Amino acid sequence: MHAIHDPPPQPPEKPDPGDCCGGGCLTCVYDAYEAALERYEERLAAWKLRQPPHEPEAP
Repeated sequence: MHAIHDPPPQPPEKPDPGDCCGGGCLTCVYDAYEAALERYEERLAAWKLRQPPHEPEAP
């Protein structure tokens, strides 16, 4: 049986404080980051469900 390559999703890169211009943009870099973080958390939860259960280690 061949293992299926299913790496975990990677979190989005958090913006640096200087990435925000402070101009009140319609979609601030922080808003975009929060949306990307929500999508990441959804993908991570789905990925965890696809993983085989771990067997407890023998003492």
